[in-house]
Amino acid sequence: MKPQAAPALSRRQFLKRATTAAALPLIVPGSVLGLNGAVAPSNRIGFGAIGVGNRALDTLPTFLSFPDIQYVAVSDFRADRLKNAKAKVDAKYGNQDCADYPDFREMLASKDVDAVAIATGNRWHGLGSMYAARAGKDIYCEKPVTLTIGEGRKLVDTCRRFGTIYQAGTQRRSTASYGFAMEMVRQGRIGRLHTVEMQVWEGPGIPHDKVAPVPKGWDYDKWLGQSPWYPFVPARVNSWQYFWDTAEGIMTDMGEHYTDQMQWALDTDNTGPVEFEAQGVFPDPAKFCSDTPITGVGHCKYANGVTGVMYQRGAFKDRYIRYIGDQGWIQVDDETDTVTAEPKSILSLKGTSTAGWGDASAHVRNLLNCIRSRTPTICNPEVAHRAITICQAWTLSMRLGRKLKWDPVKERFDAEEANRMLYREPRAPWRC
Repeated sequence: MKPQAAPALSRRQFLKRATTAAALPLIVPGSVLGLNGAVAPSNRIGFGAIGVGNRALDTLPTFLSFPDIQYVAVSDFRADRLKNAKAKVDAKYGNQDCADYPDFREMLASKDVDAVAIATGNRWHGLGSMYAARAGKDIYCEKPVTLTIGEGRKLVDTCRRFGTIYQAGTQRRSTASYGFAMEMVRQGRIGRLHTVEMQVWEGPGIPHDKVAPVPKGWDYDKWLGQSPWYPFVPARVNSWQYFWDTAEGIMTDMGEHYTDQMQWALDTDNTGPVEFEAQGVFPDPAKFCSDTPITGVGHCKYANGVTGVMYQRGAFKDRYIRYIGDQGWIQVDDETDTVTAEPKSILSLKGTSTAGWGDASAHVRNLLNCIRSRTPTICNPEVAHRAITICQAWTLSMRLGRKLKWDPVKERFDAEEANRMLYREPRAPWRC
């Protein structure tokens, strides 16, 4: 027996049913509408990661904690790191939606990505930021923000040209202890400031190693990026921070955190010192393949007479910054976030915040607010460039073995041999 066809609806019956259906309440989760403290998906900022190694995984939980961030993509030249990062993001959201890109340039082409967090090796910080800016993405980039002074100026110009909102990962600017020290200096609580003393730790010498096969799943050529090609030597690759081609050693790698603070306290974010001199002890080439300083000291002088001194010595836990005036001093111990001062009465003015530099939430929040308002961040490209320039100038003075005078307006030294080292031509095709 054939099934009977459903009776045809008259126009009146159809309209009646349609009207009834339209009157039924639509059940939509509050999160979709941005209710109950949630952020509607349409208002979230889509983030992608360029480089997902150790530092990126340290900061990833901070980014994922913001309801107005949606991590949509990760990229890395190493397959193992890429797989691990995607798994962490997917676990956060309970899905498999995070896209993974072996080449970050493909990720930058995605319309789902509004901003990127860059936590590669130093050789990719500035260049990767410029690629991102040209692709219309906003940026959070770890320090040191560039490999050379010349690259820093190119970064500033590129971000300005494309209207990029950029935040350098010098998160101590958003930390209560450092902010307190800065305010005490600016308020004259230690009298007239004459010296800023900073300390990073002693660097290692990396023993010579043999050439080895490139590990499976590792795009070594792209990993090298702009730096000169060199055979895959595990000691060089695993300790890239201590080689001139890929970084400049501890004074530059960590020093930007403290020179940034010095610039902040002196209110010189758009300029810098006028004189640099540095000495260092380099590894014995007969024993070590690394070529950046083991210990050293850098001096700089501002036009107003204030002197900055950076020591590279001691242990990792011994790092600090101290502001010294003619009526006292104030110091922030970086390992413990402890503030000490003389006179001790200064400390009674300190607030009760316990959030140290390890919590970058306030720094990320500043970035997100600026992305929405399209206003400069607290560590915008000019600020970051001026801070890292100090460390890079010390490195050049150290390598050349001479004092250097600097014009912070023209950004030129008084010695042509130093000016020739302002920029290193990137290896083809990594130019931007």
